[in-house]
Amino acid sequence: MLNESASPTLLGFDVIFVGTVLIAMAAASVVLAIYAAVTVRDPMAKRVKALNARREELKAGIAVTPRKRQSLVRRNQATDKLTQLMASFQMLQDSQVKAVQQKLAQAGIRRKEYAVAVIFARLVLPIVLGGTVGALAYWVEYWPDWSSMKRFFAFAAAVGLGYKGPDIFLQNMVTKRTDAVRKGLPDALDLLVICAEAGLTVDAAFERVARELGRAYPELGDEFSLTSIELAFLTDRRSAFENLAYRVALDSVRGVVTTMIQTERYGTPLASALRVLSAEFRNERMMRAEEKAARLPAIMTVPLILFILPVLFIVILGPAACSIADAFSSGPAAN
Repeated sequence: MLNESASPTLLGFDVIFVGTVLIAMAAASVVLAIYAAVTVRDPMAKRVKALNARREELKAGIAVTPRKRQSLVRRNQATDKLTQLMASFQMLQDSQVKAVQQKLAQAGIRRKEYAVAVIFARLVLPIVLGGTVGALAYWVEYWPDWSSMKRFFAFAAAVGLGYKGPDIFLQNMVTKRTDAVRKGLPDALDLLVICAEAGLTVDAAFERVARELGRAYPELGDEFSLTSIELAFLTDRRSAFENLAYRVALDSVRGVVTTMIQTERYGTPLASALRVLSAEFRNERMMRAEEKAARLPAIMTVPLILFILPVLFIVILGPAACSIADAFSSGPAAN
């Protein structure tokens, strides 16, 4: 005799439990969307605050002696404790920390000390998520119908998600910021050409372009404003351009940086070099758009077959099928 109180299952998963989780996620998403819509903040305020902080750091770095410049790095008590803890277990490597710091800079996060928190999350999240799923699967036996292979796969997925989760989240931020910078780079180069032909200096040109494009492309305006500040305060202008290439994971920006460094070194005309780069970037953007348009028919094939054609067949053939069914059903009755 079947147990009527047992919950229905699909592919070994509890349908009611999965539905409850999906409903909870949907409700949380709605609440988060309402909160984000209600608490809208000015995107320029955070950007201006970060730029002013960087300007003050550079001013203070110039005012003090070289021996004291190392103390100007912003400190965080929590990250300092994490650094000491991980250093005591010999878990920190300089190459690993530098790679995470570059990822943070490319994601728009200026606090380099957060690299320790990312590395710490890589170590802790696999233990937390893996331990939780392992306890639910093996100790509590929350899913008694699961086979040993399915439990092992769930445990391995939790451990892998905990280890790769911070990197995936950070890489997603880097990708979004890089795409935003790529979209506005040709327009920014055109404005740089105009500013260079008008006689503005390089740092003034960067600042003017950042001010003009700050609303349309806030990420690009942020990077150009920071580059302008560093050009004005750093003794080595090459370092300011290299910092721009360090903060943006884009080959086009590296090409612009190389061009700026060469013009600074050899005195070549800046406007003509930037005009050539701008034309190349516009052609590249057009080729990228044509490539996406060429892929569109292949991408639309699956939705067309699954969603559009069945509805079209129902609309076209449905009345004819109903008429044929009525004709066959009424034929014997008439006889």
